Amino acid sequence: MIVAAAEDLLPWFNDTVATAGIVGFYLLVWGLVFAGTGLFVGAFIPFITGDTLLFAAGLLAAHLVGVDIVILAIGTGIAAFLGDHVGFIMGRNLGRPYLDARTGPRMKGIISGVEQMYQRYGWWSVVVARFVPWARVFVPWVAGIGRMNYYRFLTANALGAMLWGVGLTFAGWGAYFIPGVKSAAYVIAGVVILMSVIAGFRTWRANRVQP
Repeated sequence: MIVAAAEDLLPWFNDTVATAGIVGFYLLVWGLVFAGTGLFVGAFIPFITGDTLLFAAGLLAAHLVGVDIVILAIGTGIAAFLGDHVGFIMGRNLGRPYLDARTGPRMKGIISGVEQMYQRYGWWSVVVARFVPWARVFVPWVAGIGRMNYYRFLTANALGAMLWGVGLTFAGWGAYFIPGVKSAAYVIAGVVILMSVIAGFRTWRANRVQP
């Protein structure tokens, strides 16, 4: 029944996007991806600014009339690159005290683990962190605080943004064409986004800065 209801809504979504929402759809996805690291938003809602967002966006793009998956995926990769770059620059210029002042006790423990990851894997940690919710937020900061060579960071950032931002968006788009997924596209996307919002709110409450 829920799948049938979702199918009834698809024409409405298509009409809305066709008349006024294509650019807004692009900007929403790219803005969330950038904010996930560049504006530190991912510290509180890591899932809705991360993997689930990209997969759901690709899934919806396969059905929304007028949305170009190539534009969406490339723009997502650029937004991911810019977000990490801002995090790196802020980490280098503001340092660990600034980071500590804006995170709760539990989050400080996560940052400590991220620092160990960075110390052990260096360049590769920037690439791999893309696929790890908390690491994705803090590794650029830690790399900046640790004075990682700027050009080494750029290469790792570019590779990670391509594999994660472009790759996962295309993965969601491709999943749409798997039998059984197409008819439930909006249901699947809606469920993962709703779960992400709930998880993010609970995380924010648990890790907010204590007065």
